[in-house]
Amino acid sequence: MAAAGRRPWALVQHAAGEGPGALADVLEGAGVPTVAVRLDQGAPLPDPGLVAGAAVFGGAMGVHDSDRHPWLVTERRWLVEALDRGVFVLGICLGAQQLAAALGADVHAGPEPEIGAGAVALTAEGRADPLLGPEGERVAVVQWHADTFALPEGAVRLATGARYPNQAFRFGSRAYGLQFHIEVDEAMARAWAPHLPAGAALDPGGRGAAEAAGRRIVARALSLAL
Repeated sequence: MAAAGRRPWALVQHAAGEGPGALADVLEGAGVPTVAVRLDQGAPLPDPGLVAGAAVFGGAMGVHDSDRHPWLVTERRWLVEALDRGVFVLGICLGAQQLAAALGADVHAGPEPEIGAGAVALTAEGRADPLLGPEGERVAVVQWHADTFALPEGAVRLATGARYPNQAFRFGSRAYGLQFHIEVDEAMARAWAPHLPAGAALDPGGRGAAEAAGRRIVARALSLAL
């Protein structure tokens, strides 16, 4: 049960099937109240002063698709305000791209889609980082994206990959952008399966390792957000 008066985390969702997944279990287990925000369904974002943290998830749309999804612009403005108010922000996939764009960085198409379960390598800064560093030299992740971002000015690169050098960044001490997914549990993987491109699949072992890493990372995020 959540502690009385504890501020909630906003769970910001852009599309069906791109929700909190395993992260919801970690938050619930820690007694953290949550506010679900379905931007694609017209839900408003909460007052940043009323939340302790925000997890911003993925979606098939891109940062520059504001003509079809004008709430992308609203979300970026909200992220800036949230950071100004000291909210802990965890951006995942599109959420990381939105965070990068909100901080003034370029977001653009990558060399080719990156899809599947695998791992990213932590940089020296990443290995020393309190959120990702305890995972060791590499972090098990799930990928499904075709866009990438430049590092925002003042941000620190925490993880990298062969095709996409910017896999994770930290801005200040309370904002993290993760190009990869850490929230994909078994139910989400099943829901994604029919929509994956031909020939792409999520290896169960790799997907499970990514979920386990994700649960550890989110538990640390909750500690850092306090």
